[in-house]
Amino acid sequence: MTPTGRQSRDEEGLNGAERMVPEPTVLRLPLYLQALRELQADGLSVVSSEDFGAQVDATAAQFRKDLSYIGVPGRPGVGYDVNALIDRIAEVLGLVASHDLILAGAGRLGAALCSYPGFATQGFRIAAVFDSDPAKIGQKLGETVIRDIADLPRVNSNLRCRMGIVAVPAEAAKDVVQSMVDSGVRWILNFAPARVAVPKGVMIRQVDLTHQLEILSYYMTVAVNGASAEA
Repeated sequence: MTPTGRQSRDEEGLNGAERMVPEPTVLRLPLYLQALRELQADGLSVVSSEDFGAQVDATAAQFRKDLSYIGVPGRPGVGYDVNALIDRIAEVLGLVASHDLILAGAGRLGAALCSYPGFATQGFRIAAVFDSDPAKIGQKLGETVIRDIADLPRVNSNLRCRMGIVAVPAEAAKDVVQSMVDSGVRWILNFAPARVAVPKGVMIRQVDLTHQLEILSYYMTVAVNGASAEA
């Protein structure tokens, strides 16, 4: 699932190299990392920009330009060391250290996110889960006990998580995001179908699954209508 939409960004704390990376490049780096890890699993140690660009639906020139932003010089005709690229991209994305985060919302989506194995393999750990439903509070979601959403600021004053995921209904999103911000969370992934404004110094990224399906519906409609017109 790819986050879309940016409402604010705090660049404090980024080193010089990371501050220079344009956001379109940042959005492509996780795709590069995934593809490189697949090549690594297949036993490939070197890849050319042409071959890799074809795999990730990018031009070789775009790939080389993106790498230049993270301090990897272009090597046309030579190829790139797959392991070295994985290490460098992971470093730029801040994945060399693990990240604890909090999750607000213990419904079906929250349960799915809590059990998603990809978080752990990439160094993300859901340290606490919160909900407002009295029937859920005190129950376990995976290995984590669900806590009262009202306790979020107090709990996070001890956990000191800086990242959070919002998976609550639209009408609760604003208050939940504010509670996270008040507790020290500065980087938020919002699955709620509602856009929430955040103060300066806080970044929130929106994951709207319905929006993505609507985009797919458009392309499906164009393809179907095009095929009908040709028939």
